[in-house]
Amino acid sequence: MQQLPQLLDEEASFEADRPEVLILACGAIAREVLAVVELNGWTHVTVRCLPGKLHSTPSKIAPAVDAKLHELKGHYERVFVAYADCGTAGALDRVLEAHGVERLPGAHCYGFFAGNTEWEAMHDREPATFYLTDFLARHFEALVVKGLKLDRHPELLPLMFGNYRRVLYLAQTDDAGLLERARAAATYLGLEFEHRRTGYGELLPSLQRFVHA
Repeated sequence: MQQLPQLLDEEASFEADRPEVLILACGAIAREVLAVVELNGWTHVTVRCLPGKLHSTPSKIAPAVDAKLHELKGHYERVFVAYADCGTAGALDRVLEAHGVERLPGAHCYGFFAGNTEWEAMHDREPATFYLTDFLARHFEALVVKGLKLDRHPELLPLMFGNYRRVLYLAQTDDAGLLERARAAATYLGLEFEHRRTGYGELLPSLQRFVHA
């Protein structure tokens, strides 16, 4: 896979040899989307990514997707949005309906990685869970520690995370470095740690269904 930028603050574009299909993706799942494209040998699929930090500000996701879809209208034969609802409370679906565009199934990236039915069952069994993916483990300090200003105000940590019981790392890859980062995140938050290898979950079949339709 090609070298990726951080995809926290910036947009990125990965152009196909013969661009016919666009996947507009959250930067937080860019690695996984690009891996699926590469795995399937899709030389006609372009991937464009919005900044991964939008994951932390759900109210900005729908407007950002709307603006990008307007910008790219007419450039591709078909478009798919690689976001779940992601905390937009239906706002993203309203945007996508207006554009006639599909998205990934479910409420969160945690769901389509773990499998939405399984994730809902896990969440029901232990709702006091803070979830990490590969992206969130990789950028925990930037998105959580600094993003929530815990580095400057550590006294806020028990106020923000005191009601959580565990960190559950839903790993897309077997990366020892990311596993160690996820463990360190749980230690920092003072929570129990659990690890589950999900791979790409429902992301793979969802993209395959769309591209092959």
